[in-house]
Amino acid sequence: MAIEKKYISDVEAILSHRYDNGADYWTTPDKRLIKGSPFSMLDSILYLLELGMELTEPLLKECANIIFSAWREDGRFKLYPKGSIYPCHTANAANVLCHMGYACDARLQKTFRHLLDTQYNDGGWRCNKFSFGRGPETEYSNPFPTLTVLNAFHFSDYLNKEPALERAVDFLLEHWTIRKPIGPCHYGMGTLFMQVEYPFRNYNLFIYVYVLSFYNSAKEDNRFLEALRALESKMVDGQIVVERVVPKLAKFSFCKKREQSVLATIRYHEILKNLGEKR
Repeated sequence: MAIEKKYISDVEAILSHRYDNGADYWTTPDKRLIKGSPFSMLDSILYLLELGMELTEPLLKECANIIFSAWREDGRFKLYPKGSIYPCHTANAANVLCHMGYACDARLQKTFRHLLDTQYNDGGWRCNKFSFGRGPETEYSNPFPTLTVLNAFHFSDYLNKEPALERAVDFLLEHWTIRKPIGPCHYGMGTLFMQVEYPFRNYNLFIYVYVLSFYNSAKEDNRFLEALRALESKMVDGQIVVERVVPKLAKFSFCKKREQSVLATIRYHEILKNLGEKR
């Protein structure tokens, strides 16, 4: 998929931020790869891929090299030079690299194994950082990092073959029933969750349905089907309408708030393809 002419200005705008954090490729001089949201390195790569940038672009190749420089022998990714390595860091790095075409890389294969070995007892992934204090809700895994892990795994040979991933799917489907904020980072399914956000950045209805649509154990589940119907109820003339976008992306043509998005609708059609178009 090549970048269409109408999106060139969006690509140029993203590229204009590549030195914002003090070094090239949206990084800081000490290689903090998730600093500067919504124009961190990991964010910006996903935008460019969404807009159609080819995986063979030298810029993306160099970004991949930088991300892999943060890889550790145990499979984790250290996205900050100092401090702890949290599961969400490894999940985010793995997810971006999978979208960049590296799912078969030996290093990511080791990361997949690490993730499977560190799955929490409820089927998700969680860290021991309690920014909101402790309570019964923090005994759950964090839903969005778990969804990000599943997003990465859908590029792998583990897809629909690994029981551990089915447990993760069930954990996320159960959150559709629970709805309340859970996990150490308090991910809930309230008003903001139900707003369609694009491009995919935060835990919301659209990315929830999109990622789960790759997993056979979700496709016939009533909880998933309810979420899908909720997403479809917000569409206009068969198109996805963006309800929420981070303010710094508000002027981008591919994700204007309250407008239909061609690229977001392509993602919706991918959901239908995953479901086998049996509906």
